[in-house]
Amino acid sequence: MRCVETWHSGGRRFEEFETASRGSTFPPGVGLPGRVWATAEPAWISDVAGDANFPRGPIAAREGLHGAIGFPIRHGQEILGVMEFFSREIRPPDEDLLLMLASAGSQIGVFIGRRRAQEELDCFFALSLDLLCIANFEGYFVRLNPAWERVLGYSQEQLLSAPYIEFVHPEDREATIAEAAKLMTGIDTISFENRYRCKDGSYRWLLWTTTAVVGQRLMYAAARDITFRKQAEEELRRYARGMESAKQELEENAARLGQLVKELEIAKRRAEGATAAKAEFLANMSHEIRTPLHAVIGMTELAMETRLTPEQRDYLRTIKDSADSLLTLVNDILDFSKIEARKLDLDRIEFNLRDTIEDTLRVLAQRAHQKQLELACHVRPDVPDALVGDPGRLRQVVINLVGNAIKFTEQGEVVLGVELEDRADGDVRLRFSVADTGIGIPPEKQGLIFEAFSQADTSTTRKYGGSGLGLAICCQLVELMGGKIWLESSVGKGSTFHFTARLGLQKTGSKKIAPTQPVNLRGLPVLIVDDSATNRRILEETLRNWRMKPATAESGAAALRALDRAAKTGRLFRLVLIDALMPEMDGFTLAKRISQDSRLAKATVIMLTSAAQTARRARYRKSGIDACLTKPVKQSDLLDTIVTYLSRPATRRERPRGVRRTAAREKTRGLRILLAEDIPANQKLATRLLEKRGHTVVVAANGREALGALAKHPFDLVLMDVQMPEMDGLTAAAAIRKKEKTTGAHIPLVAMTAHAAKGDRARCLAAGMDAYISKPIQTQKLFETIESLTAAAPGPGERGEAPLPVIDEAALLPGVGGDRKLLRELAELFLEDAPGVLSRIKRALSRRDARELTAAAHALKGSVGMFSTKSAFEAARALEDMGKRGNLAEGKKAYEVLEREMAQLVKAIGALR
Repeated sequence: MRCVETWHSGGRRFEEFETASRGSTFPPGVGLPGRVWATAEPAWISDVAGDANFPRGPIAAREGLHGAIGFPIRHGQEILGVMEFFSREIRPPDEDLLLMLASAGSQIGVFIGRRRAQEELDCFFALSLDLLCIANFEGYFVRLNPAWERVLGYSQEQLLSAPYIEFVHPEDREATIAEAAKLMTGIDTISFENRYRCKDGSYRWLLWTTTAVVGQRLMYAAARDITFRKQAEEELRRYARGMESAKQELEENAARLGQLVKELEIAKRRAEGATAAKAEFLANMSHEIRTPLHAVIGMTELAMETRLTPEQRDYLRTIKDSADSLLTLVNDILDFSKIEARKLDLDRIEFNLRDTIEDTLRVLAQRAHQKQLELACHVRPDVPDALVGDPGRLRQVVINLVGNAIKFTEQGEVVLGVELEDRADGDVRLRFSVADTGIGIPPEKQGLIFEAFSQADTSTTRKYGGSGLGLAICCQLVELMGGKIWLESSVGKGSTFHFTARLGLQKTGSKKIAPTQPVNLRGLPVLIVDDSATNRRILEETLRNWRMKPATAESGAAALRALDRAAKTGRLFRLVLIDALMPEMDGFTLAKRISQDSRLAKATVIMLTSAAQTARRARYRKSGIDACLTKPVKQSDLLDTIVTYLSRPATRRERPRGVRRTAAREKTRGLRILLAEDIPANQKLATRLLEKRGHTVVVAANGREALGALAKHPFDLVLMDVQMPEMDGLTAAAAIRKKEKTTGAHIPLVAMTAHAAKGDRARCLAAGMDAYISKPIQTQKLFETIESLTAAAPGPGERGEAPLPVIDEAALLPGVGGDRKLLRELAELFLEDAPGVLSRIKRALSRRDARELTAAAHALKGSVGMFSTKSAFEAARALEDMGKRGNLAEGKKAYEVLEREMAQLVKAIGALR
């Protein structure tokens, strides 16, 4: 405490004592001020010269000061200061005087508190960005803060001198007077909007919050300038009217498409008599339906990327879903018709069964997880993996059966099983089963559901939709694969669909190459924690096949008991596999309990969870989880993850930092593209898609115009519709290739056609096309094709700069349930993890460590594959194959390719954030 001011009476000054007082600091309990401050009570000193706790005593004695009294200045419990008085006389204490001075100190404190509060209020009043005012019941402002002059431009004198209603917009005056009248009746607080005139004649929208003190006949109000919000609302309303017009146009297109489907069904029945006529019918109807459907789907996707109200987005999503359903129906009808016309042939190519089946289930995993269903895959260990057949048609059957199982199951599980029935020279017969816990099928309906256009529920009030063609197509495809299909079902308990297929064995590499294992997994103790008995059984069988020693627990509590018993006996579990969603104690809680137990800290914890939860990385780290795999888990991913994490040192490494965002936002190289398309809607759609990617587009309405444009200007690529008036795309392509024979040039040609028959691709390639895209065009497929054809050739005016890999956000969204936030979180995680995985690959090559190279390259391949980019995926797979073979001679060159592709991929993925 320090002296701030002194007073004295009479003509004599006490300069030495004043100087000492101003220069002294009084801590609590020291001197008269410190004593009063410490006790919060008045104090009386009869003679300061003889007081041991008065440091200024000698100076006071020389100045002739003896008696002293001090009292606190209080405001509530707070001591604001101390006042002390001195007398030349020695006086005994006077209790009445002390009480009086204590009361005076409290009154002074109240005055100071009020003064301080008033100053603070004035400060806030002056600094507020909102318009604050006090107005009387007579209609005049009494007080205004500076924000009024800043917003409206008038001086305070101008605003105070006129009734405030004169500044209100004429159209708002009546409503403003009505609101003021409400306040005068005693209503506590009201809120309303009106417009105030500015000095320049314009008007500003103000949002008012007002209250009144009727006894004082005053209104206290605060106003916020909402002019920009009002302008934005009006702009949004204009935009909504435009979108409503577009919606009506899209609905009309959808109605026309519905009419086309009816015509398709009628034409199909008429064409069944002649195979040749039916084939032509299929080609023409495919073109006629897919062409407008291409515009409907594409334009809807473009519209959904604009700013929309929730209601408008719901309208467009309904149109998009309806168009997708219509496309599925068209594809089903075409497939069935081709089968009936015996125009459908199966391919015979080499493929890996487990990868095909497990990747197929991943497509359906999101739908199962949205319904909180367990989706599992159980491929028996004796089933061969390296097969020959048509993986696309096998995938079509599995998707149909598993998709139906998910649709008709509300709770429980859906399990896909594969087992070996017999093996002959060069081929095997496999039995597939899809079991669910759904509604089941009545016995009287079971014989009908494999017939075309038949369903178990045909009533007008049926709950589940569908064309009734899916199972009929599956039945035909299974027969083409040399098998049969049947079902077992019980109402209310679920169904199991079985089908068999005869597939060839690969002549070379028929035995699956076992992944390299830098750690010895034989006898490794593993604890499986999952409330689903099916999942526990599948994981246990898989781990036993890898020579591990698994144990199971059906809940978090049971797992903790098993871990405790293992710790007490000294036989700790090295690995714990935990399901994320379990009753009572979920996987995150269990993982955290494990990480907090010092006895169990060395155990590797792997979480098995749904796709919707994979982006919650922060929670995984806090829970002590080492890795997370999406269900249903691929066996190869599980083994690679186990090997990778058990190979690490005991001390966990710090995760590498993500790449800089500025690098990720660099744009791709724009191309000059010639679009040959005769339908205006398709011209508009393709042009919009290409221009959004930074490309320049020139449109030609037919093949003849396309030839003329190519003769006048250089282009990087031509997108050529096949069916056009005057000159079709195939004729134009042949003419272009004929001319190139004399010039030595070669421009990439991409065929775009709504024909979907198997021979159409061969006809396009024979005419000189470099690639083939069927309508409706998939955006991801379009840009991947463009990139693959132009990656090696620099464009006009921009030579030597390679285009970035194309990442189509619209194509990726279905894989994450349409959740854009989740997609961006996955992109963040990829950009964070990718540098570290690349470093692992580089170290493995420098050390010539084939096992580590295989594990690291496989991990990167899985991450890249999630974003559907071929070039980086193939580069990672090439390094993985080198590691498996143990041949690292070309490893350096392969790594340079991967590094280059990853640099471009990182830029493209960064644009998603």
